[in-house]
Amino acid sequence: MENENTKALYIIVNAGFSEEAIEITRACGAKGATIINARGTAGSQYKLNGIHYEPEKEMIISLVDKEVADKIMTEVRESVGVATPAQGICFCMPVERMTLLKKY
Repeated sequence: MENENTKALYIIVNAGFSEEAIEITRACGAKGATIINARGTAGSQYKLNGIHYEPEKEMIISLVDKEVADKIMTEVRESVGVATPAQGICFCMPVERMTLLKKY
């Protein structure tokens, strides 16, 4: 299915803040999302007793219309952005093609 208006929206936050980010996406009109546990490597690694620790992250992925993506990105910046304890970043990418699966 071709759809130039659909965007893949990515939100990456510190572990424990994904529910807050999901609430934002739903309030702005997103229908659903996928949460993936991840780990970050950007400058926050440290070593303790010979063990490397990397910060735990959560990545939220959602397919939304462009207008919804714009609303979500604004709200994410204010509520869970880099200036908050969530240290969130958000970006979107165009979806060139997608296939919708039939619900059972």
